[in-house]
Amino acid sequence: MTITKAAPPPVDRGDADDRQGARGWQFNSPLVLTMVLLLVVAAQGPVRQALSAPVMQSWMTVFVAVVVQALPFLVLGVLLSAVIAVFVPPTFFARALPKRPALAVPVAGMAGAVLPGCECASVPVAGALVRRGVTPAAALAFLLSAPAINPIVLTATAVAFPNDPRMVVARFVASLLVACAMGWLWQRLGRTDWLRPPSRPAHEGLGKGAAFWGSVRHDVMHAGGFLVVGAMAAATLKAVVPASWLQAAAGNPVVSVLALAVLAVLLSICSEADAFVVASLSQFSLTARLAFLVVGPMIDLKLFAMQVGTFGRGFALRFAPATFALAITVSVLVGTVLL
Repeated sequence: MTITKAAPPPVDRGDADDRQGARGWQFNSPLVLTMVLLLVVAAQGPVRQALSAPVMQSWMTVFVAVVVQALPFLVLGVLLSAVIAVFVPPTFFARALPKRPALAVPVAGMAGAVLPGCECASVPVAGALVRRGVTPAAALAFLLSAPAINPIVLTATAVAFPNDPRMVVARFVASLLVACAMGWLWQRLGRTDWLRPPSRPAHEGLGKGAAFWGSVRHDVMHAGGFLVVGAMAAATLKAVVPASWLQAAAGNPVVSVLALAVLAVLLSICSEADAFVVASLSQFSLTARLAFLVVGPMIDLKLFAMQVGTFGRGFALRFAPATFALAITVSVLVGTVLL
């Protein structure tokens, strides 16, 4: 019996040439950088001319002013938030809160006044509290109050509104009222099946140093990015939108409050920086700007996504609209009395 050796399959020269050509035209980092530099050099004339326009000069002035003023508070808030999230055991809060939920809610709300942290950190901390047996009503009150009335945020508000010290008091009072009211509302109307048990946070099980720097990197990337977006939006409103449009919106008390409340949700600015953004919108009343400061740290796009991921979609779809409506109502009432 003879064994014949199978002939090798024919090679498609076209496919081989195509693969070789594709390999020859692959992009890499030096090539992309070179192309970008060439484009910048070629377009430097039009770019310089565009940047020298009065509108762009005004835009850049507002943008840089907002970022430079807010950045120190943002960095300090991120560092303190990481310290609390990593080095303060969640069992500390469980031991410190009263056993009765009705009393635990205002105590948890007031705890936010002494524990610096932005809203990016308050959601995981609230999740850890629920996971360790703290009543959800108290954990939710802390979730809403901590990013709104902590010392870093109130100091930033005082710096952003140097001529209106009442804004600091109004922000503290309105935010604390909303946080406690939402806690009591959840205690009375909330159901267990609406709140999904929070999962274990990513930094648990890591070393303290790795967890700390991981938390800092996460918060800086998120909060810093939203600060830039917020500063760009504020600069655009000041430099591009006709002043008559802003005056028309600001002149109607109802429209101005709703406009800035919705803007706070869309911009999703970190609470350590939001005061500097809204302070630049001087066309609007103090009450409308107060609504921006109260709504933003409690419900915005990134917070809604974090609440869905931590507590479940059913919770977020009920909690977020109620918080938004209550925050606007309380802001108007407090603003009418104090501002």
